Amino acid sequence: MTALPPLHELYAQHRQRALAVVRRIVKDADEAEDVVQDVFVRLFSKDVNFDGKAACTTWLHRILINSSINSLRAKKRRGRLETPLGLVEDPEARAVGNERHAMLLEALQHLSEQHRLVVTLRDVRGYSYPDIARMLGLPEGTVKSALNRGRTRLAKVLALTEPEAGLEACAD
Repeated sequence: MTALPPLHELYAQHRQRALAVVRRIVKDADEAEDVVQDVFVRLFSKDVNFDGKAACTTWLHRILINSSINSLRAKKRRGRLETPLGLVEDPEARAVGNERHAMLLEALQHLSEQHRLVVTLRDVRGYSYPDIARMLGLPEGTVKSALNRGRTRLAKVLALTEPEAGLEACAD
């Protein structure tokens, strides 16, 4: 196993190139800075192991690309959950949005703690499966299974509450 150079040297030598690589993928300078910082923080915290099978720069490049792709995926998921501000200016739409948000929070309470954590970390916060597995100390397969079960349960709970809301609106 080949040793990495000291991490402060790795950061000093490769930060600018790392930013350029990530910026080309995420197409946002601020997001690129966040991804690069996250990668180096993970390296400093020893969450990532260098096996020496490839050159240090190749290994770092692969981590940066994977992290950039994960960031884009998370941004896409967050985009589906967020409502553009221009659409919320209507008080009625804002009230409906607040009601749906409250229903989601209530529905999350019907999930087990593990399912609620996994669904929140993946679908709301945008973490990758390996990140969630590390955070919760679970195998990645367990995370995927818990996410599937949590989403299924959440959909059932929301389906039970949604028709009631629709019937109340029709009663007026």
